Amino acid sequence: MKILRVISFLAVAVALSTYMGCKSKGSDPEPIADVQFAKLAKTWKVSTVSRDGEDQTANYTGFQLVLGGTKGNPPFSYTTTARPTLSPWKASGIWEFGSAVETQIVRDKGAAELPEGLAMTYTVTESTLTLTFQYNGDGYNAKTEQVQGPWIFTFVL
Repeated sequence: MKILRVISFLAVAVALSTYMGCKSKGSDPEPIADVQFAKLAKTWKVSTVSRDGEDQTANYTGFQLVLGGTKGNPPFSYTTTARPTLSPWKASGIWEFGSAVETQIVRDKGAAELPEGLAMTYTVTESTLTLTFQYNGDGYNAKTEQVQGPWIFTFVL
C-alpha cells in the first residue's frame, strides 16, 4: 500500500512538472523585424525635406512614400508619387532591414545603380517617419550634383 502511494505521488509529480514545463500557445514574442515592418508598412505623406541643411520641402509638395510587402518575406517594396524632377528617389523599388533592424533599412540593394543599396537610418512612431541618408549616386531624372548629399525626409500619416 505504501509503495502504491509513492508511485501515485510520483505519477502526479511527473504529470505536474510536464504540464508546467510546456509553453502556452502565443507566448513567443513576435520577431522584431515583423514589429518594425508593421510600423513602417503604410502610406507616408511628406512633412519636411532637407538636403545638406537646406529646406527642400517646397519641391516635394504632394510627395508620398508607400512602404509595403509581405511581413516576414523580404525584400519589401516601395513606391513614390509626386516626386519632383530633381530627386534621390526612384518611382519604385525594394527595401529590406539593415543590420540594425530597429533603425536601419537598405533601399534598392542589388540595383545596377546601387549594387550595395542605399543605407538609410530611420525613426518611426505611430504617426511619423524620419529617413536620413547620404545619397552619392546619379540622380533620378536629375543632375548628379543637385541630388547628392545628406538628405532628411520627415513623413506623417
